[in-house]
Amino acid sequence: MKYLLLLGDGMADEPLSELGGKTPLEHANTPHMDQVAREGVCGMLSTIPRGFEAGSDIANLSILGYNPAQYYTGRGPLEAASMGVALGDGDVAYRCNLVTVEKGILEDFTSGHISNVEGKALFASLSAAIEEVHLYPGMSYRNLLVAPGGNGAATVPPHDIVGQAIEPHLPTGPDGSLLQYVMEKSSRILRNHPINQSRIHAGKLPATMIWPWSGGKKPLLPSFQKKYGLLGGMISAVDLLKGIALYAGMEVISVPGATGFLDTDYQAKARYALEALHHLDFVYVHIEAPDEAAHMGNLEEKIRAIEAFDGVVGTVLAHFEGTIAVLPDHPTPLRLKTHTTEAVPFAVRGKGTNGCAGFSEREAIKGSLGRMDALDLLPFLFQS
Repeated sequence: MKYLLLLGDGMADEPLSELGGKTPLEHANTPHMDQVAREGVCGMLSTIPRGFEAGSDIANLSILGYNPAQYYTGRGPLEAASMGVALGDGDVAYRCNLVTVEKGILEDFTSGHISNVEGKALFASLSAAIEEVHLYPGMSYRNLLVAPGGNGAATVPPHDIVGQAIEPHLPTGPDGSLLQYVMEKSSRILRNHPINQSRIHAGKLPATMIWPWSGGKKPLLPSFQKKYGLLGGMISAVDLLKGIALYAGMEVISVPGATGFLDTDYQAKARYALEALHHLDFVYVHIEAPDEAAHMGNLEEKIRAIEAFDGVVGTVLAHFEGTIAVLPDHPTPLRLKTHTTEAVPFAVRGKGTNGCAGFSEREAIKGSLGRMDALDLLPFLFQS
């Protein structure tokens, strides 16, 4: 048997008055997801265990069947693995955003979705001037900070505090002072950097500070193949998902044109997934765009991203006869511009036919699968 899991990050949302009380999923034109829901089985999936924050790290670990209570150490080390950064036993890796802070207010957690070239150049300048930690450029605003001999810190994701004063949300705990010092130093370096001056002149947001968060030491995940007896692969443009896959011994499949943003090549991801199933048993396709649109609070872009994701489902349905699961990892309500812990709709073709009228939050609640824990999803897919 062959299996595909298609995940639209942050697709789930709330009913919106501007959509006549519908959610973006209900309003969007999604004939292919609706087909999966009608022809298969559906329900609601709990992806964030009690006591954990609503992050893509927690949700996707859970969906892959790795209990965060047992295996999660932080987002940073997962992204380090994807970036090829080997962590020593005493290292703590933090995800490190380039952010825009003006007059003490966090204005943008992506520095206006700064380009890869600009981000790398800024991080090169920071690395040359900051010796207390190691800084590694990633993609766009998503980067890495490693604290040698670190002991961790209590941090806040920057996308949770857009429009708020940063002072109450600065890092605390064992590494807190070090991180605050490095953040302050980064601000002094970045504010007058020629790249930022050029961005301001062009009417773009500057990157005025780094923001480290979700630090941890390297985790130890059992291999996907030993856990399930199947060869698995991951398609994602996001370092977090690639890192999880690498720690789980899954194949990371690189797709040209995959950006992790609204301009990603959706159909290329579908084609590469279908091709990978020639030698793999299971492929996990992660698409970030709906989540990015929701963080921006952009309803039109979220609907457009959902419909483009539905196009991926359509391509797969036309060429694949195996088991298909379709779902978000967590809700990202446009009203809040951040993640929440509520259960998400999911639909599976190939595990029975007792489906819903369509794919949405409201329909999935009526589904025959009821409410399922994310840790049970893959065992359900793979059972004979």
